[in-house]
Amino acid sequence: MDPHDYWTALRRRWITILLLGLVGGAAAYGYAATLSPSYRSSSSVFVSSTQGDTTTELVQGSTFSQDLVQSYAQLATTPAVLEPVITRLGLETTPTALARSITVDTPLNTVIIDVAVTDAVPEQAARISDAISDSLADVAGDLAPANASGDPSVELTTVAEAQVPRNPIGPNTRLIALTGILAGLALGVLYALARQVLDTRIRTDRDVARATDAPVVGQVERRDQADGITMLAAPHSAAAEGYRRIRTNLEFADVDTPIRSLAVTSAVPGEGKTTTAVNLALALSEHAESVLLVDADLRRPTVADQTGLEGAVGLTTILVGGARAEDAVQPWAPGVDVLTSGTVPPNPNQLLGSAAMATLMADLTARYEFVVLDTPPILPAADALTLAHLTDGAVVVTRARSTRRAQLAEAVDALDAVKARTLGVVLTRVAPSKRTSYYGPDAAAASAADAAPGGGAVATDERAAEETRPAAN
Repeated sequence: MDPHDYWTALRRRWITILLLGLVGGAAAYGYAATLSPSYRSSSSVFVSSTQGDTTTELVQGSTFSQDLVQSYAQLATTPAVLEPVITRLGLETTPTALARSITVDTPLNTVIIDVAVTDAVPEQAARISDAISDSLADVAGDLAPANASGDPSVELTTVAEAQVPRNPIGPNTRLIALTGILAGLALGVLYALARQVLDTRIRTDRDVARATDAPVVGQVERRDQADGITMLAAPHSAAAEGYRRIRTNLEFADVDTPIRSLAVTSAVPGEGKTTTAVNLALALSEHAESVLLVDADLRRPTVADQTGLEGAVGLTTILVGGARAEDAVQPWAPGVDVLTSGTVPPNPNQLLGSAAMATLMADLTARYEFVVLDTPPILPAADALTLAHLTDGAVVVTRARSTRRAQLAEAVDALDAVKARTLGVVLTRVAPSKRTSYYGPDAAAASAADAAPGGGAVATDERAAEETRPAAN
């Protein structure tokens, strides 16, 4: 994955990432609400030496006290100090458990020990802190060596008793909620990246490039209006312009030897190959005087249904000698004739691979300026591979967010294996882009308004010419 893929994954699933962040924050906030408040109270103990009357002895005693401070701080959390505290206060706990609620600190270059205790009850926190200071003083006195008079050489004195805290120190609801939000967002990002890696469905031309070297000859945006054939029902829509762009790219695919026939196929069923073939035939008729659309999908023919023509007599009828081509071909739209499939045969591959089919294709190509074949998908059947040899090339239709990269790669490899020419890939049902706001059901009205006096008719004509001008390869 490159940086563009990372950005695409985050942009595509930003709602999921945001929702997981909100869920994480809400869960963390709910968890914080179940926690009991905790209070902290601390007392301070001063460590001093009881021996020495001269200045030198006092300095030595002070140094001796500083050396012992760290040791006494460690002593404060030992059972020797905590067991008397538990007994004195009647606590139902163990020295080990009590030690976890104690924080002992020794400010730098001082002989002071701060004993802080955290507890759910503020009064209890203060009592425990004071009791620890007293117990520490007793244990330290017992452990310290005696001076000349027999008293302990080190004395611990409580200089600041613990106060009952008024405000809790925890839980920090904001911090916990923020942590939950960040954890949720991180989980969302990981989910988005994992989906990007595991999701092999083709969405853009970049995905097509990862699957095959075949060029993308066009993209057709999905339409919200599913009624009617795009080129007839919505000729000014972005989808219609997509078909015109496919036409233009095919016209300039080979300048020296113009393409006059092509097979429209797909890797698997349901990718929109028939819809593409029908609309492409209409788009070609805008530049060609005669276009023939042939329903060569003898397994699941649908051209007759889409065009509203009679499908009983058609391609199979001609191939078995039941009719002549001129009798089976039906006029449909201006400049477009249709040869439907006819009756579905039991042996479609044998018919399509017969000498009669080759002869028929040669005859149709001679009669029409352009012949478009709607063929079966490549992976379920070999019919499209057979027909691709009878045309100038094949166009593989791929449905965005549906076809897998492996499926497209296998389909193109199958065409290459039989030495058939792959003209390119058509990506259908692409998500609408912002730049297509120029097109739509109101585009014709907008053009008419521009053509009014002072409305910029010349500019409109120039813009239309620019839209139909072939893209530079």
